[in-house]
Amino acid sequence: MKRSWLTVLALSLTVSSAAVKAQVIEADLCIFGGTSGGIAAAVQTARMGKSAVLVNPTKYLGGLTTGGLGATDIGNKAAIGGISRDFYHRLAQHYAQDASWTLETAPDYFAKRRGGQAGASSLGGADATMWTFEPRVAEKVFFQMLAESKTPVYLEQRLKSVTKTGPRITEITMENGRVFRAKMFMDATYEGDLLAKAGCSFHVGREANSVYGETLNGVRANTPHHQFTVPVDPYVKPGDASSGLLPFIQSGDGGKPGDGDKATQAYNYRLCFTTDPKNRLPAQKPAAMPKPKWDALLAVANNSLPVTPPANYDAKQFELLGRYLEALVAAKRNPKLAQFWNPIWMPNHKTDINNNGGFSTDFIGRNYDYPNADYATRERIAKEHENYIRGFCTFLATDPRVPEEMRKEMQSWGPCKDEFLDTGGWPREMYVREARRLVGEYVMSEKNCRYVETITDSVGLGAYNMDSHNCQRIVKNGKVENEGDVQVPPMKPYPVSYRSIIPKATECDNLFVPVCLSSSHIAYGSIRMEPVFMVLGQSAATAAAIAIDDKVPVQKVSYEKLRARLLADKQVLDWIGGGGNVGGKFVDPKNLPGIVLDDADAKQTGHWAESFSSTWRVGKGYAHDSNAGKGESTAVFTPEIPTAGDYEIILFNAPNQNRASNVPVTVSIPGQPAKTVKVDQKSKGEISLGKFKLPAGKTATVTVSNKDTDGYVILDGVQFRPAK
Repeated sequence: MKRSWLTVLALSLTVSSAAVKAQVIEADLCIFGGTSGGIAAAVQTARMGKSAVLVNPTKYLGGLTTGGLGATDIGNKAAIGGISRDFYHRLAQHYAQDASWTLETAPDYFAKRRGGQAGASSLGGADATMWTFEPRVAEKVFFQMLAESKTPVYLEQRLKSVTKTGPRITEITMENGRVFRAKMFMDATYEGDLLAKAGCSFHVGREANSVYGETLNGVRANTPHHQFTVPVDPYVKPGDASSGLLPFIQSGDGGKPGDGDKATQAYNYRLCFTTDPKNRLPAQKPAAMPKPKWDALLAVANNSLPVTPPANYDAKQFELLGRYLEALVAAKRNPKLAQFWNPIWMPNHKTDINNNGGFSTDFIGRNYDYPNADYATRERIAKEHENYIRGFCTFLATDPRVPEEMRKEMQSWGPCKDEFLDTGGWPREMYVREARRLVGEYVMSEKNCRYVETITDSVGLGAYNMDSHNCQRIVKNGKVENEGDVQVPPMKPYPVSYRSIIPKATECDNLFVPVCLSSSHIAYGSIRMEPVFMVLGQSAATAAAIAIDDKVPVQKVSYEKLRARLLADKQVLDWIGGGGNVGGKFVDPKNLPGIVLDDADAKQTGHWAESFSSTWRVGKGYAHDSNAGKGESTAVFTPEIPTAGDYEIILFNAPNQNRASNVPVTVSIPGQPAKTVKVDQKSKGEISLGKFKLPAGKTATVTVSNKDTDGYVILDGVQFRPAK
């Protein structure tokens, strides 16, 4: 088997246990956590003329960026600068080479992703960026950057203890006896282990809305998205509460809306799968699974299981999923696989598959113990998540209650042969969306995202939705219900405070926390994006160098000096507008012929979520139905036609392969029969609904519905263009 770059590095660092116990490593900055933020910090430390050492608890570097999250979430890519943007530029340089396209051509990929709006030639530009990528390519780029910085890297270093003198960390000791000493330290882990052992205040779970004057934190009164869309009985014996709850449903009423709790938004794995037979890894029989059981699974899956199932796979564990599918079929909702997971296409026929809908890859309610757990407990929880997702895929490929079309589609999927070589094609990093969060000098909150409160010591920008995956799956009114999902966009990209990446002065004066930063649950949901972690990691390393030079604690770093250096390094610290649709086609509605209505101009009913995370055509972002609540959401566009005549009606769209292929769009004109057109939103950015005779005034309407649709339904805008 060909060794990955990370494996080679791990082997190069192997030393005898005796040597480890005697080894003390010193540097200006010790970075604990080899996430994307930690790597950016290491690179910046070298650029500042200081020495860094990168210490990682696992054998793999890059966190989620190399662990399967190849579809970059950010919201507004123009908010990203510095080393973070350089990383995405290097990815573009890689994919500008024809040799990088081994299983498909670049033009075919971009046509699939963007409807042909952005060709591969754009990757060769001096400022080009690429935000979708293969995990192994991200790994390669990170290693190039680390090699350039000459940063020593130590893998499989589990933190045992922290030694402090007063509020200052002097050294940290690993379980293997190795000691790291530094002038400054950084916690760049997803879990916040260093900050916790250093005695810094932190929070786990959701705060009550009252704590920081928020509206989106705490237990949710209503959770319309990623929800069960038809009633499903939760009890082992239907209708009999005394029989107990089905697996994957939690007891209790979920709590009082607005109150805080210890629930943590759900984790999963981001799956790099493919349907390309040339690169699809076949499933293997688990050693502990009896052969008759394995043979039976293969038989019902037509010898094409999508994944190696867990050794103890039991279809009864997925009774809730089976009942949900039966209920959807009975309600004639025509369930499709796209409603149960969200594949986003990466280059070379690969995906980044995320959670979608009421029952999917998120293992809801099974991660509460993870943030404060020891390493062994975390390994157990991660394995439980892996087995859950493997079981989920196996069920959808084999159970007779799954519609045949869905079963066959699931049977065509599988892990990629050329990814995650050391872990059998399975992503090596569980998606820890949120664990500990520092309570530091300043706590970022919903007020910052909404510009109700603005800080003046920016070290980077957040731009994504205030986002939380579901936190609980409970029983309400006798049916199963998910609780906790939130998807609300910020007003615009907003600054993140320097004070939110440092502890309180009395607790520690030489520690930076750019990943588990000081933030409320709901604000963290917006900030917690991989590009932003890189931005904050670079800013933290810059501040560390200044603190060393000026011989001051991190709380006394001159912001004027820090800001000047960050701007010199092309960090984006303030939002002045523009660039919200990097790499896509965007036009002001006022510059188009005819009458153009943006999604915000429509009368919306049901549940529409705003988004800025994909290519759109007009206005400030677009809206989508979250691929949920089918039949509940409509949007009515009513133009004011100045002159009666013939008009072509164009539906604007933000294309992606997870979009619906059968969106009903109805054109209603007084005195004429209504015309409904089923449109495919997967690939085209502009979709003609046809030519129509429209009367003057505000009498004609265009209605977009999500009834019986098989993917995300998009609202971007409608154009009424005089026909030639």
